Amino acid sequence: MSKATWYFDFISPFAYLQLARFSELPQSLDITLKPVLFGSLLKHWGQLGPAEIPAKRRFVYRFFQWNADRLNIPFSMPPRHPYNPLPSLRLCVAAGSQLHHVKEIFNMIYGQGIQPDTTDGIQAIAKAIGISNPNTVINDHNIKQKLRENTDLAINEGVFGVPSFVLNKEVFWGEDSTEMFLNYLNNPNLFQTPEMIRISTMPMGKKRS
Repeated sequence: MSKATWYFDFISPFAYLQLARFSELPQSLDITLKPVLFGSLLKHWGQLGPAEIPAKRRFVYRFFQWNADRLNIPFSMPPRHPYNPLPSLRLCVAAGSQLHHVKEIFNMIYGQGIQPDTTDGIQAIAKAIGISNPNTVINDHNIKQKLRENTDLAINEGVFGVPSFVLNKEVFWGEDSTEMFLNYLNNPNLFQTPEMIRISTMPMGKKRS
């Protein structure tokens, strides 16, 4: 049995789209789901999020809808995006971050299009995953710390974006890497060809000043 970690943030519709494809993964694959704070990954690596670049924002929002239509899954963006993902992330951590919790939260945000960082949205998510005291949970020190630990672990494993699978110290970033991940599961020597080794370690050429 192979063991993989799936790092995600509810702020990413790409994660919602990849989650919809979990049925394509081998049943023997043992997946640990870890919510992380995408903003902290961006800060660590010195990147902007897709929605922070106006032209890219327009493209990816259209891409989300196109891809959802192609996959034949419900998709409805919340009224405002990006939003504050901390309440939904902390609720997920508190519930145990099991697959059915993650699916419920993603479905509410992108299947039903609720605004997840409003009082009503937080209450709806909490109810869906069986948490009766969301305000207490969201402000719990241990829950906050667990989310930080997840994010730090992701950074230590080289994760720079969400969603990302990590297996055997290899990072597979983004919904559009799903086929590559499936290929690697079937062929663990995928990155051992001479050319794969060469391009994985080649030096930087020109750097932007």
